[in-house]
Amino acid sequence: MTRSEITEKLKYILSSADDRDPERYSNVTEETRLMEDLGMSSVGMLYIVIAIEEEFGIRFDNVGASDFKTLRDVLDYIEAKLS
Repeated sequence: MTRSEITEKLKYILSSADDRDPERYSNVTEETRLMEDLGMSSVGMLYIVIAIEEEFGIRFDNVGASDFKTLRDVLDYIEAKLS
């Protein structure tokens, strides 16, 4: 799976977790900060982690929501787990 494909799936997961304005996720970049820019809460982050695990068939081991500051951090983690 390419990084672009992972990014698109991740954008879908993020927009599904936020019922405020799903369209805003179409313009996120790898530099987008999850909590500051997207306003993700710890509960939202938990939902996202579970959705990522199900979508990609991976497990988040020994990491917490605070370990992921930007979209790039999440993408790098997913790529590492898939390789």
